[in-house]
Amino acid sequence: MDIYRFLTEHNIHYERHDHPAVFTCEEAERLVPPLAATRTKNLFLRDRKGRRHFLVVVGYEKAVDLKGLTSLLGVKKLGFASPARLERYLGVEPGAVSILGLANDIEQEVEVIIDESLWHAEALRCHPLVNTSTLVISQDDIRRFLEITGHRVRVLDVPTRTDRNNPRKRTSTSAPARK
Repeated sequence: MDIYRFLTEHNIHYERHDHPAVFTCEEAERLVPPLAATRTKNLFLRDRKGRRHFLVVVGYEKAVDLKGLTSLLGVKKLGFASPARLERYLGVEPGAVSILGLANDIEQEVEVIIDESLWHAEALRCHPLVNTSTLVISQDDIRRFLEITGHRVRVLDVPTRTDRNNPRKRTSTSAPARK
């Protein structure tokens, strides 16, 4: 998929910033120039039997508690999806996981979880299906992208490893992709 054509055809505005390949958030911090947008971390997860797949988008600094998230989502054991599943569902390779990969999930098989703090950010940083560039996209355009791709979003206070024993931090709300 040509993600730039997709974004242009749907009038989704972006700023493009090319950089060396980054595979981790730490590398991105060193190699991606400062940008006026919230840094994100994207986790592509599956349940124990591999029947459900989740794209979890959180702030760069958040250490996600997978056990807490498993409980919050009501699934049996979450784990990271394989590179083959990344390619099949999002059309990306490891290191390039991005909310924009949902453009390749035409059957809406991936469940989208966005951390509450990101849902209210002014703009997000996203990989354009490769890890050698970062796009800055406004929150309004991110929501429109999700609406266009047909993905319903669950906005959650995604538990962190330090929140595990604090049930008050585990709140859940569902939100449509559009305001």
